[in-house]
Amino acid sequence: QVQLVESGGGLVQPGGSLRLSCTTSRFTLDYYGIGWVRQAPGKEREGVSCISSTDGSTHYADSVKGRFTISRDNAKGTVYLQMNSLKPEDTAVYYCATDRSRICVPEYDYYGQGTQVTVSS
Repeated sequence: QVQLVESGGGLVQPGGSLRLSCTTSRFTLDYYGIGWVRQAPGKEREGVSCISSTDGSTHYADSVKGRFTISRDNAKGTVYLQMNSLKPEDTAVYYCATDRSRICVPEYDYYGQGTQVTVSS
């Protein structure tokens, strides 16, 4: 059983920053890649970023490149998503996810409960 718990969402003005956290077990981070996925109202789920468990390689959606940074602290069992220069179109529920693969993948089997991010003035 994989458990993923997101936190750090909230309301922020355009241009602001937030840092999301995904807390899980150290075992999960040592062996599985972790992704961040978001879903806005009325839209399909979108992969935002992911980090592999092998070499820590990272991937980003074009819409967030240069603004978001994913990182992990295996000792703390936590994956972070630092979000800068936020835009209203970043408003969504953000989920961390894994499919128990070591590498980044386009689809996931396990999701956390999600955390709401709202970018609005």
